[in-house]
Amino acid sequence: MPSFHNGAVEIAYLDEGEGDPIILVHGFASSKNVNWVYPTWVSELRKNGRRVIALDNRGHGESAKLYEPAQYSIPTMAADVLALMDHLAIPQADLMGYSMGGRMTAWLSLNEPQRLRSAILGGIGIGGLIEGTGPGENVAKALEAPSLDDVSDPVGRTFRAFADQTRSDRKALAACLRGTRDLMTKDEAARIDVPVLIAVGSTDDVAGSASALGAIIPGSEVLDIPGRDHMRAVGDKVYKTGVLDFLSRRA
Repeated sequence: MPSFHNGAVEIAYLDEGEGDPIILVHGFASSKNVNWVYPTWVSELRKNGRRVIALDNRGHGESAKLYEPAQYSIPTMAADVLALMDHLAIPQADLMGYSMGGRMTAWLSLNEPQRLRSAILGGIGIGGLIEGTGPGENVAKALEAPSLDDVSDPVGRTFRAFADQTRSDRKALAACLRGTRDLMTKDEAARIDVPVLIAVGSTDDVAGSASALGAIIPGSEVLDIPGRDHMRAVGDKVYKTGVLDFLSRRA
């Protein structure tokens, strides 16, 4: 698997296919494989004539593991995405982020709009981006617990079980969670000026309301993914069809 360095931090990535580039940014405790390869996002996008690039965020997958929360701020992690684009000499691309990756994508949409042709915010509504309803200290403590049996908090159990399933570095994930608490204000979200699609499962109680976020980001489109929660929306056919339609209108 190819990798590059952003400063001292090694970042692993994949780069497949030909055509207009799309960069995929996975969610917390996930990886490029879990979020994008296994649910067939990479193959679907390639079949639709896209060059598909996906990175393992710092602290995740095959990328470097860091243990200080300050090393995981949203601007710092978003800078890894820009560094990857620079490494591959890509001046502009479509970006799709899921959950934490959606927060990174929203930050880039606001602060580096010239690098984005469009932004797809998956698994992130007003709660996760603005109100701070996403995973918090309860999840960090669950990740640091000796075992899943020691975790009683239901949200903490969900993320701990997922981290165990993906064989993640739980200490790095706890640091990441404590470092990525940067939120966006309503005024900041209202200044986003790239084409935006917001895609959230209809039973996702982690992301918060997609339509409420859509009412804030000018010109954004909202895609409801029926009957899917935060963990199960990722590979849904409605999500994929909606994204492919949105991307086809960027051509």
